[in-house]
Amino acid sequence: MTTAGASTGVTIEIEDLVKHYGEVRAVDGVSLSAREGQILGLLGHNGAGKTTMIRMLTGRARPTSGTARVCGCDVVHERERMKPLINLVFEEQNLYERLSGRENLQLFAELYGLPKARVEELLEAVRLQEAATRKVKTYSSGMKQRLLVARALLNRPKVLFLDEPTRGLDPTSAREVRDMVREQARKGTTVFLTTHYMEEADELCDRVAFLSSGRIVAVDSPRELKLRYGERTATVLLDTREEHTVGLDDPQDAERLQAWMAEGRVLTVHSREGTLEDVFINLAGRPL
Repeated sequence: MTTAGASTGVTIEIEDLVKHYGEVRAVDGVSLSAREGQILGLLGHNGAGKTTMIRMLTGRARPTSGTARVCGCDVVHERERMKPLINLVFEEQNLYERLSGRENLQLFAELYGLPKARVEELLEAVRLQEAATRKVKTYSSGMKQRLLVARALLNRPKVLFLDEPTRGLDPTSAREVRDMVREQARKGTTVFLTTHYMEEADELCDRVAFLSSGRIVAVDSPRELKLRYGERTATVLLDTREEHTVGLDDPQDAERLQAWMAEGRVLTVHSREGTLEDVFINLAGRPL
């Protein structure tokens, strides 16, 4: 099936999207887009509107106004056409704990009308073959999260939504989930994820959007955002073994550094570009 989004490579198109809950403006005029194979990260404080965005884009909440199309489908009027083309991993690990890992996947494979071979393919992909017959209640958090991702990939979605996919995971498990996300993007899947972890967004995302009080305050690649809004600094070690931090964009600091260099007092200089956290604090006013 050819859709409007697929014909242009754009899989998510959001125009002036608004969602009110009474007098609360959870989402307040958001416009965004994403293309095939792109990882788009949505970052913001608790209550900034991230989960509400995912709920609207997956057809689980109706926008107050504005429009959104996913895979060329209007999220309000074409939800049934959209559903087979997308999937979602919730923040909560909503698995059937008394069933085995294989049984969890088989249940949803039957709903999609998929063969058992697809279940085995995904168990291998997420490295859960050896634990496939164990009840999910015996799984670690990392294993459960890998199973959730496998479940969301059963239908080979064109767009995969991930709500805080590595929240609460140990570093090894978090890395495994990030690797899975990258692999899906390499295969052409658009990934729309929310996260609190700035380093994760910097590492994973092609583009990030900062959401503050329901509004997008900046959107671009992590590198461009850091160059545009981040503070460039350098740590200078002098011959007295004193360390000084200087701002590379500060004329007075530049003069200090030049004077030290001219006097032959500089032993080492380590530059540091701004971080996404720096950018977020500058734009949203407080850290995550």
